[in-house]
Amino acid sequence: AAPTRVFAFRDARWAPDPVLAPSAAVRSPQPAPLVIDNGSFQTRAGWACPDPSVPAEPLLRFRSLAARSRGARGGAGAETQVGNDLGSPEPLRWLLRSPFDRNVPVQLELQELLFDHVFQRLGVSSQGCVDHPIVLTEAVCNPLYSRQMMSELLFECYQVPKVSYGVDSLYSFYHNRRQNWPCSGLVISSGYQCTHILPVLEGRLDAKNCKRINLGGCQAAVYLQRLLQLKYPGHFAAITLSRMEEILHEHSYIAQDYIEELQKWRCPEYYENNVHKMQLPFSNKLLGSTVASEEKQEKRQQQLRRLQELNARRREEKLQLDQERLDRLLYVQELLEDGQMDQFHKALVELNMDSAEELQSYINKLSLSVEQTKQKILQSEVNIEVDVVDSKPETPDLDPLGSEQSLEDVESINEFEPLFAEEQPEVEKPVAAVQPVFNLAEYHQLFLGTERIRAPEIVFQPSLIGEDQAGIAETMQYVLERYSKEQQAILVQNVFLTGGNTMYPGLKARIQKELLEMRPFQSSFQVGLASSPVLDAWYGARDWAVEYMNREEGWISRKDYEEKGGEYLKEHCASNVYVPIRLPKQAPRAAEAPSRASGTGNPGEQG
Repeated sequence: AAPTRVFAFRDARWAPDPVLAPSAAVRSPQPAPLVIDNGSFQTRAGWACPDPSVPAEPLLRFRSLAARSRGARGGAGAETQVGNDLGSPEPLRWLLRSPFDRNVPVQLELQELLFDHVFQRLGVSSQGCVDHPIVLTEAVCNPLYSRQMMSELLFECYQVPKVSYGVDSLYSFYHNRRQNWPCSGLVISSGYQCTHILPVLEGRLDAKNCKRINLGGCQAAVYLQRLLQLKYPGHFAAITLSRMEEILHEHSYIAQDYIEELQKWRCPEYYENNVHKMQLPFSNKLLGSTVASEEKQEKRQQQLRRLQELNARRREEKLQLDQERLDRLLYVQELLEDGQMDQFHKALVELNMDSAEELQSYINKLSLSVEQTKQKILQSEVNIEVDVVDSKPETPDLDPLGSEQSLEDVESINEFEPLFAEEQPEVEKPVAAVQPVFNLAEYHQLFLGTERIRAPEIVFQPSLIGEDQAGIAETMQYVLERYSKEQQAILVQNVFLTGGNTMYPGLKARIQKELLEMRPFQSSFQVGLASSPVLDAWYGARDWAVEYMNREEGWISRKDYEEKGGEYLKEHCASNVYVPIRLPKQAPRAAEAPSRASGTGNPGEQG
């Protein structure tokens, strides 16, 4: 028998990040660099300090998202939540904002919110500034405008002493190949928004031959959501992006041969042995269950009795209060009739009345109100008695004719009895509980068959989702063909996979298969996967920061920023290539004026 593969969605909520107290080693003998892996999916931050008391791992990990609520109507201002403080992204999906367009930060006000969150939760205690050097990751071939705005934010808003920019995938390559550095290789980096093919020669990025595919984990999650929503339209709202990401992370894999794998899934036995059933949350209560009419009538009667009892109690309380006030007014009126004028006027002042006429008017009104309340109470008691009498079951008169029926009449009735018995409706039997005609748990299950391979396959075949782009294999072959055969042999000896979207089972074997098809016969190649594809970028940035902490290489100081502009970049082993802005020189207008004046002379002289 096939094993039952039923998995429940975790739907895990994010725990808010605590405010951490930094170690004393972070401040002395000099401020330690702060390493921020600014990814489009997740932000990771921590300290680069060689002291063993400081953890050599990211202390903060949160989604690069922010949501700003509009505020309550009672006057409370708008509240901004960042990262793990959101709890869960699904209830706020329409409010979520990201500073990234693809993998490039363009919304700097949202980026400032992420930085504020990092500095506050890491316990940066300096007043008015951040006096720690910053190591920040950026996109491959990052636009100069984006780097300019980021440098302006860090130097002008946070007053940081110096900044270093690097590429996340190159930091990961540096961390995993540090013993043999500098080395050459072909880095395949696949993240949340993009996939990059990066050739590295002698430890430096060859930016001219880099290629990008605009596909990543985000597009795979959206594609999987479409597939399942079309397959299960009854669970449209329950198929959320967060659950699709969970399926991709834990239940998807890369097929070594996509067409051959689809043929396997056509076999019923293979399907039963490999299908994953995702259990959606559901309630055992049947929505279609109906309550008998007698029970509904009984409930209505009970509610009516409660309302009648409540009204009767209120009337009695009102009658008692009115009677006490009427007795008080009558007592004051007796003082007037007995001639006790001093006490009468004193009582009028206490009652906030001006004259005996006003007192008499109040007495008349209260008397009328008391009489009306008594009548209502009597009427309600009569109604209750009538209801009780009417609720008794009526017993019909049996045999009204007595024994006056003749024997012929009885025999004639017996002749038609079978005819009447066929037409009489059957007496309804009491139903104890409505039994479901299907298994509710199975109805709320998502069967993952070929969806497990179709969603991650888009990085190899973008045409599956209608994208007019080349896949990883074609792009890799295109990049390799731009080099000589000797350089190609060097690059394929060190094919390095990194990024969160490379953690699918079977991806390494698929890359090896594609290389085997494109490389010459009996040629060798090596494919390696990062030790931690998600965190190695941060680990590599920390290794670089600790090694180059006291050097000038790779660091942009405030003086460099003020002299050379925000787009300036100091290159290092894991950075982009700096290409300065070259504007065409324009001739000064002062020099143009004499030439124009000399051109407007005597026409005869010009001839």
